[in-house]
Amino acid sequence: MDVRFLIAGDKAVSVEFGSEISLEINGKVRLLQEELNQNPIGGVTETVPTYSSLIIHYRPEIIRYEELVEALKERVECKCMGSVAIGKQVVKEIPILYGGELGPDLEDCAAFENVSTDELIRMHSEHEYYVYMLGFAPGHPYMARFEEPFHFKRRETPRVHIPARSIVVQLNLSDLIPFDQPCGWNIIGSTPLDICDYSKEDPFLVHSGDWVKHVPITEREYQQIRREVEQGTFKCKTYEKAVD
Repeated sequence: MDVRFLIAGDKAVSVEFGSEISLEINGKVRLLQEELNQNPIGGVTETVPTYSSLIIHYRPEIIRYEELVEALKERVECKCMGSVAIGKQVVKEIPILYGGELGPDLEDCAAFENVSTDELIRMHSEHEYYVYMLGFAPGHPYMARFEEPFHFKRRETPRVHIPARSIVVQLNLSDLIPFDQPCGWNIIGSTPLDICDYSKEDPFLVHSGDWVKHVPITEREYQQIRREVEQGTFKCKTYEKAVD
């Protein structure tokens, strides 16, 4: 396995498994993270997965950089890591109101694909998305599907401000926007769910390694779910599927 160990500041190491965005490489990232969760290394304080690497934060007064790299090399090269259980495939259903004021780019995206808006919604919502990583903003998931990718890319002119809870797309990628922020992707809808809520013990709606299923809803359903979210009574439908 061709793995690189790189310095990431004065208190972190980046373990890079490659330069491609793929399920196979991301699976190795998750395996190492799960191995460190199950069998911790003293001095390691946090692990942060990305598309193709795992960033490992540590306390240098407890473990030195060279010691940590040697310990990580042992974990990566150990054949037993391949048998670490990473759990079943977790799927979360995220309700989405497509189009209208909350999805101003839906019609343009459909026109670019030369399909109806209903067909574009089907293409987006029929397939599950894999959450590769969280980044850019807290709880901001970078997700991809592997069937029926769109052909359009980012907008030529990014927006300085888009609303929180927007769902944005390009190619086979789809993101959920946790806060009001700038973005250059196409907005096709919105979810009534909070993507990041610091009042909860676990503030993030989804995590790396999850799968997301988008469920089209009506405006009335959107408003009802939003009220339940604000009251703290809404439960996101989550289920497990066996990993092949």
